[in-house]
Amino acid sequence: MDRGTVGSANRGRLNVEVRTEGLSEVVTPVGELDHHTADLLREPLESAVAQGRTRLVVDCSRLDFCDSTGLNVLLGARLKAEAAGGGVHLAGMQPVVARVFEITGAEAVFTVHASLADALSG
Repeated sequence: MDRGTVGSANRGRLNVEVRTEGLSEVVTPVGELDHHTADLLREPLESAVAQGRTRLVVDCSRLDFCDSTGLNVLLGARLKAEAAGGGVHLAGMQPVVARVFEITGAEAVFTVHASLADALSG
């Protein structure tokens, strides 16, 4: 990871891949999720719920960093998905990202899976 870009306004630090697998909308953020890039994840999550796909699986295996803004995006998606009868599942969190969820206690409000395969089989 290039530490020289942390905190910059370079939105190229996060790419988000989206695909449908069965009943799940799989959203894969790749890179750094922070104040500058949060909307890149917020938009596909909100769009999925608006289109009736309420079982959201966020594949965190390629997420290198997540700050409080990123955490708030995921919490907001969870509230919207649950209000529509679904939920947000987090899969494959790297230790640096898992630590943010542990410190804040947010892991208690999400369904967390060791891998994407585990999340999709549930």
